Amino acid sequence: MTIKEETLYSNIETVNSKQLAVLKKHFPQCFDKSGNFIQEKMLEVVNANEVELSKESYTLNWLGKSYARLLTNLPPKTLINEDVAHNQLEHNKDSKNLLIKGDNLEVLKHMVNAYSEKVKMIYIDPPYNTGKDGFTYNDDRNFTVDQLVELAGIDVEEAKRILEFTDKGSSSHSAWLTFMYPRLYIARELLSDEGAICISIDENELNQLKVICDEIFGEENFIESIVWNKRIPKNDKGIGNIHEYILVYSKSTLIKQEFLMRKDGIDDVYDFVEKQKKSNVSLEQSEKALKKFYKSNGYDRGITLYNSLTKDFRLWGKINMSWPNADTFGPRYDVLHPKTGRPVKVPDRGWRWKQETFNKAALIKDGHYTNIEERYDGSFVCGHIWFAKDENTQPSSIKFLSEVENFLLRSILSTKSDGGVEVENLFGSKGYFSYPKPVNLLKTLLGSIETKENDVFLDFFAGSGTTAHSIYSLNLEDSLERNFICVQLPEPTDIKKEGYKAGYKTIFDITKARIKLSADKIRKENPDFHGDLGFKVFETVEDFRVEDDDKELSLMTMTMFDDVMLTDEQYHTLLTTWRLYDGSELSTPVQDIELDSYTAHLCDNRLYMIASDFSSDALKALLSKLDTDKEFSPNKIVFFGKNFDSVKQMELNEALKSYANKKSLEIDLVGRN
Repeated sequence: MTIKEETLYSNIETVNSKQLAVLKKHFPQCFDKSGNFIQEKMLEVVNANEVELSKESYTLNWLGKSYARLLTNLPPKTLINEDVAHNQLEHNKDSKNLLIKGDNLEVLKHMVNAYSEKVKMIYIDPPYNTGKDGFTYNDDRNFTVDQLVELAGIDVEEAKRILEFTDKGSSSHSAWLTFMYPRLYIARELLSDEGAICISIDENELNQLKVICDEIFGEENFIESIVWNKRIPKNDKGIGNIHEYILVYSKSTLIKQEFLMRKDGIDDVYDFVEKQKKSNVSLEQSEKALKKFYKSNGYDRGITLYNSLTKDFRLWGKINMSWPNADTFGPRYDVLHPKTGRPVKVPDRGWRWKQETFNKAALIKDGHYTNIEERYDGSFVCGHIWFAKDENTQPSSIKFLSEVENFLLRSILSTKSDGGVEVENLFGSKGYFSYPKPVNLLKTLLGSIETKENDVFLDFFAGSGTTAHSIYSLNLEDSLERNFICVQLPEPTDIKKEGYKAGYKTIFDITKARIKLSADKIRKENPDFHGDLGFKVFETVEDFRVEDDDKELSLMTMTMFDDVMLTDEQYHTLLTTWRLYDGSELSTPVQDIELDSYTAHLCDNRLYMIASDFSSDALKALLSKLDTDKEFSPNKIVFFGKNFDSVKQMELNEALKSYANKKSLEIDLVGRN
């Protein structure tokens, strides 16, 4: 056995280094012995599989695109710390929900190893870049012109211009795209093959966002540009702007056709219908109430018909009975109105259905309707066909409620709830957060994708915490256990706003408080609900490990005589960062392992040893536990190199190499700094 020396992240990255690494892994034959990519070899590979190649392409280029691609590949500069006190509270200790404080690009990079292809849906509401306020791009990566030229593969002039807008701050289109590109690129890595992403945006960056999403997610995976009708115009000048957009992309074409179906929505309708049946209101009032319910919840149904005989609601989807194909003609035959007996108007291009199909749907036998139901408004229902008062209006097909399996989302959504009022009701005061998205909107989007137990939903522009609140509400309604991961920058709040005056100094403070308040409200109103209403808190922190050459030399000299003394916070930070890097989710339990008087930590069959007091007795205890404890079978032991001198390392390595443990375990020994 040989000790593997490991650095957590490589700092030698270029604009395309990770992409080339992926190609080298899957197509090693396309590289020469010096590691250079051979394009002709790749063309041979794809041609051998009869892949159709196209020279046509359409991409969006901007000042800073090369820099954005470089940022995508660079490792995080931070470590991940756990809020131990918060996470040990009763409601939070077993929760799989996460709230992470920090720059979302840093957080996404930390998440890649553990959450790659595990996220069912991402919803984000990024800064809109109106040019007035809010978005200002400023990057703290300190590159020199020469470094940027080398790493990004650009010329000196372009490097100077990029550094100018990163140093001074900019709200230009180029700055906004440079900001968004790496975040979206990494976000795609986190989506599962059945996953999708929804991005709220306004008209200022809609077109640019659409093009870079086509590039990152694939144009074939574009689902819809939903228009969200957000407000009623009030004293607007000129044209009243009442809408925003939500771009929707799938990770792959696997779910493109199945997305936008509210499979859980039918249960909401059933509940509403049952309440209407039990009420004493008239049929007309009941139908109007249900029509209003559909509209306010974004369901793709219009008018509801009630069958007094079967006590069942029928849904009228306004399916036009005329032939749908503009290039051909459908069958033509007479359809008699059930009341007047006169033929209804035949559509110009003929009927959608054959006459036998129509007769069956309308319950026509031997030329006569076998069941005619006259309604309060003068219309008629015959089986699955609706007729107007007279023959001058074409009939429509209808469905029974029991026949409807799901509801389609529409490309235009209207939500009457006010996100600002929702936040105000939770905090008891105005001015805590500007323009938060309403819960109903997020529930519509997040509830539109087929969900399994413990599916993960991610929002890395968490804002006021609407996504977390919506996940809690959805779980309450259908008893599924969705989990959320929310990320928010500790951006300072406006000192003039009520939130700041109430003690919330950062947006993150408001996010955290809103999630807690929404959970408390659900607990109070639903005492029998036992779903996960907690959340764990983590944050990015500065890397306390020394990196520059002079200090490194000084530290190495010091550790020849003294171990590195870590504070409790640094100790836990190192452990949290390591296990996340090794692929363990942040909610994965960590077990303390006592080895004589030394404490190690086990997570997903990896044993972490960080403390400096590892002794010969601890080593003996480790070997004994490997043999005698059936539940203890680590496949990897990671130790903190700065706290294990060469003698300890050699002793540990020789013992594991020569000792034949009874379980014949293969254990990797890794020294990590």
